[in-house]
Amino acid sequence: MSGGLLVAGTTSDAGKSVVTAGICRWLVRQGVKVAPFKGQNMSLNSFVTREGAEIGRAQAMQAQAARVEPTALMNPVLLKPGGDRSSQVVLMGRPVGEMSARGYHGGRQQALFGTVLECLQELRATYDAVICEGAGSPAEINLRRTDIVNMGIARAAGFPVVVVGDIDRGGVFAQFFGTTALLAPEDQALVSGYLVNKFRGDVSLLEPGLDMLYGLTGRRTLGVLPYAHGLGIDEEDGLRVSLRGAVRESVVAPPVGEDVLRVAVCAVPLMSNFTDVDALAAEPGVVVRFVDRPEELADADLVVVPGTRGTVRALAWLRERGLAGALARRAAEGRPVLGICGGFQVLGEHIEDDVESRAGAVEALGLLPVRVRFAPEKTLARPVGEALGEAVEGYEIHHGVADVRGGEPFLDGCRVGAVWGTHWHGSLESDAFRRAFLREVAAAAGRRFVPAPDTSFGALREEQLDRLGDLIEEHADTDALWKLIESGPPGGLPFVPPGAP
Repeated sequence: MSGGLLVAGTTSDAGKSVVTAGICRWLVRQGVKVAPFKGQNMSLNSFVTREGAEIGRAQAMQAQAARVEPTALMNPVLLKPGGDRSSQVVLMGRPVGEMSARGYHGGRQQALFGTVLECLQELRATYDAVICEGAGSPAEINLRRTDIVNMGIARAAGFPVVVVGDIDRGGVFAQFFGTTALLAPEDQALVSGYLVNKFRGDVSLLEPGLDMLYGLTGRRTLGVLPYAHGLGIDEEDGLRVSLRGAVRESVVAPPVGEDVLRVAVCAVPLMSNFTDVDALAAEPGVVVRFVDRPEELADADLVVVPGTRGTVRALAWLRERGLAGALARRAAEGRPVLGICGGFQVLGEHIEDDVESRAGAVEALGLLPVRVRFAPEKTLARPVGEALGEAVEGYEIHHGVADVRGGEPFLDGCRVGAVWGTHWHGSLESDAFRRAFLREVAAAAGRRFVPAPDTSFGALREEQLDRLGDLIEEHADTDALWKLIESGPPGGLPFVPPGAP
């Protein structure tokens, strides 16, 4: 086998990321050497590769599904929104500046297309198959001219395209038909089939519609994937759940001890790497919720202030919402608070930011003896260390440089009483450290909570990725997918009018 496939979607969050991961896991179980690829990603959830490159966390997850080490080749362009109209552009794992949406689509995006194609070509030369993920919808006709992630990639590589639609939202037949009909003839020639995602119920009731869709478009539906609860797979564009909803859809296992442990995560603006709390949610008896009101901290045993792409903006938000005062009261009462990355920075005494917000000198919450200065260069690292007597590893993505002036050392940050702060993302995925940390939290909170002795976050992640592979293997036409990957789009696919204007 030597080839590839582009997984497009009728909308954002249609399921492109998980379908791409599922196809990667299915292929690697068949002995295929496969790599994921997304030419351009927009996400605040990112990851640091072993060579120190920043990529979308979804691509890191897909690499794990493919059982390969993630690299910058798999996501050469990453856009990290800093507001409604601008994003930081990360090229080959390194930031190259801020740019407005108009400026990016006005010329810079197309200039990056050569780099994107070079990365794809290098992956194709190394792997048996490359499974590409699109972004948003391929039928965004206002952006087609500068597209470097959807049909632009498919046409340049000659890859077949499978379009994923989320039937749980409704209107999936119109989405499939409309997506196809709004593409130019050259792009339509690559659209080789559809995948229905998140279906609930009896598939036989759906089949007449699938037959009519085939009659209208000449393209078959290559699978109907059932709604799968509790996947807990890294998200790309935003929270899967609404604010104040339980994290993901995970079922909270009964506690080992007498009490549960309640964790409240402050849903700060431009929240980044909220996946840090997934390892907490995986623990039996730990209930994780996102909150935005001070009264929601009252019964929390631990409050997490997560990372953010807008530290000064998050600080102002905490004050406006009354959460800053609630955090200060918790600290005074010796009740646990954990700040991670941007959350660590807002817990300090002072912030000097002439880089991210350009706000200059700003007084922070004063809960930790830390002064932060934003540097033009971004710190990207994969640190390892020890805390609470246990080995820990994580990853760092930040412009803020912390000058720690007191407290007890804690993962290159510090601890004062029951307030902890660190720049390390992913530290809670270290099982022994997480258990030790939760024991400290339970003691400070006065809870008779006991961490489960055998929870392995890595093993749970592997189980979830296997579930994605099972979804593809059991509910998709794998023979058709194999043929597309190996042989490319079938000839003679009919044109669906009107086509692109």
